[in-house]
Amino acid sequence: MSFDGLFTRAMASEISANLKGGRINKVQQPFSNEIVLIVRANGKNQKLLLSVHPSYARIQLTQETYENPKEPPMFCMLLRKHLEGYFIENIYQVETERMIVLEVKGRNEIGDISYKKLIIEIMGRHSNVILVDQEKNTIMDSIKHVSYAVNSHRAILPGYEYIAPPAQEKRNPLEATEEDVLKTIDFNGGKLDKQLVQHFSGLSPLFSKEIIYKSGLANRTTLPAAFASAMKTVKNEQYAPAIMITENKEYFYFVPIEHVGGEVKNFPSLSEMLDRFYFGKAERDRVKQQSNDLERFIQNERDKNSKKISKLEKTLSEAETADKYQLLGELLTANLYAAKKGMEKLEVINYYDPEGSSMEIELNPRLTPSENAQKYFTRYQKAKNSIDIIKEQISIAETELEYFEALYHQILTASPKDIQEIREELIEEGYLRERQKKQAKKAQNAKPVLDQYTYGDTEILVGKNNKQNDYLTNKVAARDEIWLHTKDIPGSHVVIRSKNPSEETILQAAKLAAYFSKARQSSSVPVDFTLVRHVKKPSGAKPGFVIYDNQQTVYVTPDEETVISLKK
Repeated sequence: MSFDGLFTRAMASEISANLKGGRINKVQQPFSNEIVLIVRANGKNQKLLLSVHPSYARIQLTQETYENPKEPPMFCMLLRKHLEGYFIENIYQVETERMIVLEVKGRNEIGDISYKKLIIEIMGRHSNVILVDQEKNTIMDSIKHVSYAVNSHRAILPGYEYIAPPAQEKRNPLEATEEDVLKTIDFNGGKLDKQLVQHFSGLSPLFSKEIIYKSGLANRTTLPAAFASAMKTVKNEQYAPAIMITENKEYFYFVPIEHVGGEVKNFPSLSEMLDRFYFGKAERDRVKQQSNDLERFIQNERDKNSKKISKLEKTLSEAETADKYQLLGELLTANLYAAKKGMEKLEVINYYDPEGSSMEIELNPRLTPSENAQKYFTRYQKAKNSIDIIKEQISIAETELEYFEALYHQILTASPKDIQEIREELIEEGYLRERQKKQAKKAQNAKPVLDQYTYGDTEILVGKNNKQNDYLTNKVAARDEIWLHTKDIPGSHVVIRSKNPSEETILQAAKLAAYFSKARQSSSVPVDFTLVRHVKKPSGAKPGFVIYDNQQTVYVTPDEETVISLKK
């Protein structure tokens, strides 16, 4: 992983420079595996994110905004009790491990000076945030509880002594000399990058491969020199945070990694780099967990309506050939004299055919000839009468399919809050039943929260689901403001809060409309824009559905960079 021991060292230095001596004003726990500390330091409020997400574990300063639950979890309440109002006296890394410690000092509930440690262990799915009484070295609580049944080395439970993770018994790479590298590495053993990881602490496979790459033809002369050069960069804190974007994957590190190739994007700080790298990733993962049942339901509805349309179109095709039943009935009537009960077929001359070709009529042997003729006339009349009904059913199924197609693509760009609104919408529309009234109960006056973006001084609002789209277009937007939507493609409603925006503003808003649509991965996406006054919601239409006219069309290519740069 990129967040190795050396990266942790760099991050500890960055956090210390920004937050040491600061006061913890607020503690938040927006999600079960993430803590946010609001720290007043260097004359401003700064947010420190502590994430123990199994795939995105990290510690960093962040500019992202998180929505907090109505009722904070118990661990959050405990951190508020023991950390809010405390000052951060020290921030440091434990040796070269992926562990950072915040030592804090403050007064407890009875006014006595109290010292605590907040330990962040970044270890993939075993990551943890642990609050420790510094004087007693006992665990007060942790975001994850671990018993001896799970970990024989230590238990992470309230009241237990805090024991550090087992030492890996590796060399400290920052203290190793070129001679140490020569003694440690078996140059005849091959897989030199894996040997570096095996013998030196804090090194990830990514950085080890980079050292081998920088050494050229790795040998007893070039490898120790490349290793020493890399460690000098770390010791001197010559960081140049970068994201490397290749065709199949993205990487990040405190310096550009040359051996992976691809496009390199540089950033002024490690935290800004991580904000960009993890932009939307953890949120999409949370959404996926919360919306599994919803996504499955919507997918089933899409499939059901798609199959229904296919069957109805087949039935319509058969109904539209109803004239053949009329023809068979008439020919049989004209030849009743030649037909007898018990016959299974009758060959007759088709007098409607100028060439006088013969036709074979299938008969039910249990019916009389006249009853067989009447049966063909009945089938003709039934098929003829069903055409209008079938066309109406096809139209209804197509509307349903379009509705669920739109919902499916809304889920792909949704936040946890958006998922809840989509769920409420399906309950209101009668597609889902309320399992528990308490869960489904929603405040009558609650208003959807729209995504806000700015270009220059102009505000741009985006609806991420049908509730937000209806609210934005029908309640928030003024009649002379600009409304945008992808042309004939499911997507978000976008409104520019200006009556006379520049062409560039319209293009930027169009990119947002394209990004939050089914065409997110496409290029040259058509986006219509018109005045809000020309957008109408038909009576009885599905949520989020509108019709519009007097539109103009622009073609744009959506990209994530635009979304990030415009985010308010």
